[in-house]
Amino acid sequence: MSYISWFADVGLADRPHVGGKGASLGELHGAGIAVPPGFIVRTSAFERFLAAIEVDCPVRGQIESLDAEDLCAVTACCAAMRSRLQEAPLPAEVRGEIESAHAELSAAHGKALAVRSSATSEDAADASFAGLQDTYLWVQDLDQTVRKVRSCWASLYSVESVAYRRRRKLPEQAVAMAVVVQTMVDARTAGVMFTRSPTTGDRSVITIEGAWGLGSAVVGGEVTPDRWVLSKVTGDITVRDISDKAIRHAPAVSGGIETRPVEEELRRAPCLSDEQLQTLRGIARRVERHYGCPQDIEWALERASGEVLLLQSRPETVWSSRQAAPVARPAGNPLTHVMSVFGGRR
Repeated sequence: MSYISWFADVGLADRPHVGGKGASLGELHGAGIAVPPGFIVRTSAFERFLAAIEVDCPVRGQIESLDAEDLCAVTACCAAMRSRLQEAPLPAEVRGEIESAHAELSAAHGKALAVRSSATSEDAADASFAGLQDTYLWVQDLDQTVRKVRSCWASLYSVESVAYRRRRKLPEQAVAMAVVVQTMVDARTAGVMFTRSPTTGDRSVITIEGAWGLGSAVVGGEVTPDRWVLSKVTGDITVRDISDKAIRHAPAVSGGIETRPVEEELRRAPCLSDEQLQTLRGIARRVERHYGCPQDIEWALERASGEVLLLQSRPETVWSSRQAAPVARPAGNPLTHVMSVFGGRR
């Protein structure tokens, strides 16, 4: 297949063809870390789709001509682009490969699907697109999957994403969209964890945040999660902040997700046991060792089996970028720095 790859076939080196999210999931799978099974609609499918659309009118050229500060022009252009991409039919060969992969995944696992944008420039250490493209949960059949793939492609032309690229003057030819299609996790509990403290930058700890239900409520900021801080080496739990978790995200009968109230007896109860926290700590350490740098990880605890599955792992960027920035301009003559230090001590 020229438009589809399975997780087992890709890794980080394939980012230009499967995007940041797809490359990360393939890399995790190859490292023996459990992820929900799935496939990736490669950037070649996006390029083929875009080429068919651009027969009538260019897309990338119009985006590159925009002034990032002209919000009205950016908004109008993005609305037109998204409408074009969401309404245009898929080339027959692209749809055919998606249908075949969907049938294979459904036959093997028979679950609802998550359809997730995977831009080629997202989750890089120097430029993160995280959160700027769309994700669709609990997608229930082939027709919905095809529509959501097209919507993911269209989300590359959201106002936020386009404005971000224009401010950074990123060439549009270097930006493409792959799409991850994977089985949904019916999560009892889900959340995020960081292999360095997001508040202090301390690399000796792991911070774990979680809440009841699907992780979209945590990632979207709709619920204040429970939070624990653990020693990376010893596993000692030094912080336990248990919140009042009033709502959770759960699958809706007709597809997608809905917000439900959390049962009263669970609202103020910790959503993870100490044993589960140690399991997550062990997984976080494995992932960080594999990548060789601090990670920002999304995880879910499967309701029926209790298995921990990772939905994403990307480089931590906040503290890493601070450390990468020089604290002072280097002096041409090293003595200049020495003299300035001693000259100030009077």
